Amino acid sequence: MELRCGAPDRSPNCTARHPATAFFALATSLLWGVADFGGGLLTRRTPALTVVVVSQGIAAAVLGVVVVATGGWSEAGPRLWFALAAGVVGPVALFSFYKALALGPMGVVSPLATLSVAVPVGVGLFLGERPGLMQAAGIAVAVTGVVLAGGPQWRGAPVQRQTILLTLIAALGFGTVFALIAEASSSVTGLFLALFVQRVTNVATGGAALYVSVRRGGVALPAGGFPWGSLPALAFVGLADVAANGTYSIAAQHGPVTVAAVLASLYPVVTALAARGFLSERLRGIQAAGAGLALVGTLLLATG
Repeated sequence: MELRCGAPDRSPNCTARHPATAFFALATSLLWGVADFGGGLLTRRTPALTVVVVSQGIAAAVLGVVVVATGGWSEAGPRLWFALAAGVVGPVALFSFYKALALGPMGVVSPLATLSVAVPVGVGLFLGERPGLMQAAGIAVAVTGVVLAGGPQWRGAPVQRQTILLTLIAALGFGTVFALIAEASSSVTGLFLALFVQRVTNVATGGAALYVSVRRGGVALPAGGFPWGSLPALAFVGLADVAANGTYSIAAQHGPVTVAAVLASLYPVVTALAARGFLSERLRGIQAAGAGLALVGTLLLATG
């Protein structure tokens, strides 16, 4: 099954011919939203790097079985360098994001992370999609949202500044992963192999970072030891994240990057709703306004 949508045709008409773009992009939003919520909760009890390494390790093991079962090794080629690069960037983004979720309200952190859409949109522009007035407006609105989301605690609150900084680092990393994984394969079996390579690299990179952290006095496990009771949740987070990467790759290759990116960027709505429903989070008015502006800016940026 070939994934690419009549390249070099990257126009919106391409999406009209392939409604699967919308389906897979929206599935990505759902999967990333629940994975982010679960990862954020786990990081409040377990060090972020440990959550990344264990969850991604479980995903890598499952993908290894899938690759063997589907004969994915036959798809090995130069495209896997994109998957390798995504595997290096991914743990940095995940660690930053989970740490930000542990430090700040999910309803603020998750919407700000949608700024990651700027990277795949930029790739789309480079490949021939032309910017418009709405995209320029989207940039201005999104930046305003970032500032306002800091709320009245922006000054004199190191934790709040750290949360915003970590979220922006995560957004840049996620956007880079979006762009890389979309180019890592051109078939379904090749996608399984690309995701497997990405996850193995995630584990290696995250594991090395965890080792360095422990050597410098950091903590790898909570006080009670390895949280075996959290293993199913760790597995769910890892598998949901890898599934989201897969559905995004399919969506991006079925249609224009900007269309796939904007639909996939709606995942913070899922995370915010989960945080409100399960954690009863309440935001300051200015923070809610800023988070909302970040989402509006993202939509304008991607659809302009």
